[in-house]
Amino acid sequence: MIKNKNIDHLKSLISALPEEPGVYQFFDENSTIIYVGKAKRLKRRVASYFNKLHDNAKTNIMVRKISEIRHIVVNSEEDALLLENNLIKKHQPRYNVLLKDDKSFPWICIKKENFPRVFVTRNLVKDGSEYFGPYTSVKMVRTLMDMIRSLYKLRTCNLSLNSEGILNGKFKLCLEYHIGNCKAPCEGKINQEEYNETIQAIRNILKGNIRMVTSHLKEKMTDLAVEYRFEEAHAIKEKLELLDKYQSKSTIVNPSINNVDVYSILEDEESAYVNFLKVVNGAIIQAHTIELKKKIEESKEDLLLIAITEIRQKIYSTAKEILVPFEIDLPYTGVKCLIPQRGDKRKLLDLSLRNVKYYRLEKLKQGEKSRKQSNSDRIMERMKTDLRLKDQPIHIECFDNSNIQGTNPVASCVVFRNGRPYKKDYRHFNIKTVVGANDFASMEEIIYRRYKRLLDENQTLPQLIVIDGGKGQLGAALNSLGKLDLRGKISVIGIAKKLEEIYFPGDPYPLYLDKNSETLKIIQHLRNESHRFAITFHRQKRSKAFIGSELDKIDGIGPKTVQKLIQRFKSVDNVKKATLSEISEEIGSSKALSVWKYFN
Repeated sequence: MIKNKNIDHLKSLISALPEEPGVYQFFDENSTIIYVGKAKRLKRRVASYFNKLHDNAKTNIMVRKISEIRHIVVNSEEDALLLENNLIKKHQPRYNVLLKDDKSFPWICIKKENFPRVFVTRNLVKDGSEYFGPYTSVKMVRTLMDMIRSLYKLRTCNLSLNSEGILNGKFKLCLEYHIGNCKAPCEGKINQEEYNETIQAIRNILKGNIRMVTSHLKEKMTDLAVEYRFEEAHAIKEKLELLDKYQSKSTIVNPSINNVDVYSILEDEESAYVNFLKVVNGAIIQAHTIELKKKIEESKEDLLLIAITEIRQKIYSTAKEILVPFEIDLPYTGVKCLIPQRGDKRKLLDLSLRNVKYYRLEKLKQGEKSRKQSNSDRIMERMKTDLRLKDQPIHIECFDNSNIQGTNPVASCVVFRNGRPYKKDYRHFNIKTVVGANDFASMEEIIYRRYKRLLDENQTLPQLIVIDGGKGQLGAALNSLGKLDLRGKISVIGIAKKLEEIYFPGDPYPLYLDKNSETLKIIQHLRNESHRFAITFHRQKRSKAFIGSELDKIDGIGPKTVQKLIQRFKSVDNVKKATLSEISEEIGSSKALSVWKYFN
């Protein structure tokens, strides 16, 4: 038995509980509700919390905190289930399942007025208007409204239309009439009876009775064709095609399956996910998935029952048949619960399960992305502290030079954002003003060119510049930043290769970071990436220079001809192996003969 300092008081409360259906509430010593539950037999269910140790540690902790028990007796299990759901939403007790679904769903309203408007709303006004829904998918609502507006030209204005005002010419035509979106009931261009016929058709569509609408339109189209009113008949044919298209998209099972709710559940250690599909006349008209955060030892059956109660209340479902993946004790009177094994109903259940799997996978991806982001924030804060920066180094740029004995000098700039390479912003530099192998002068040139351009183009500057080199290269970089009036506005550090010393401007003593430091690992990654990028560019440049020098020795062969040969044969070796006729095809017979003679 679980220890509780108020056990004697609680025993006396339990002994007075009735063996009837109801809802119980547990309070802590601060009179705060910590748990709400339902029961077929209140006394038996509440007593079960205290007569044994539970497998779930959270349940044991909750029981120790109970200081008071209150209960509400109801007439049936269904009433208990609904009351429990409402109390949980109202009080959000600490140890109850947390329903992570606070959306308000949209409705389609047919307004109670002369020449009714049809529009989407999230507010239900009790004025006699008709409301269809709620729709769990905004996309579904938009699809329906687009189809309705394509089929029927309804008014969208909020004028208070009446027969007297229409007869007296009180209302004027608006733009909607002139562009063909309204039939102008305001000026009597469509009568009340014809307009109401349109509203009835819309009502049937929203109820899912599309076959009734299509059969009526087919009869009307035939009558118009008999009377040789082919243009009007063709307009109805287009409406029928639109309805068929809409129906073919939504119908997935046989039309005899009518007004059925489908539920499936998937769970992990922390959460349960429940998908809901509503089927009317064989068409899925609603789909929704909710997440339930587990708190104590809720069973799969209990979680599914909580979700069904929540969804039925929220969408005002009156379905008399529910499809579920396993047996549950459903307390709703007049509602049949089925576990389909085959056929179209089984296909619906499988579809629901597929939906809930996709939903959970998407949630996990979002969670992973969020965790990566929080990890990135932590690392950026660590770097800010380690490197004595004013701001987190979200944007870092690292520079490196590359040359061999002063030939083909190049440099690279690599960019990291949130601690990761951002290759889109990598840049190569050809050294233009420095002759020979002078790393300091080269660094001064590329730093000046890089940040002069960023300033000219009003682009964002980095929070940190990393220079691959020691004090000399760092000093060169600072000279250029000084010329651009950026010194002190951007943090700059240098990293020497041998002992991974980090140099700061004006500080003669380097910083040595722990070899396992995340800050050092990112700086090393930056340095290695800039080195790789510079070396790759240098090799490409050397290769081109070698190719050019080999072919440039041939008399009568200029740069354009060299370019043509390389584009055609890809390398000098391939040019050497080519026949005279192959070379002639590319550059003409006289030049080809010069090339062929040179190599042969």
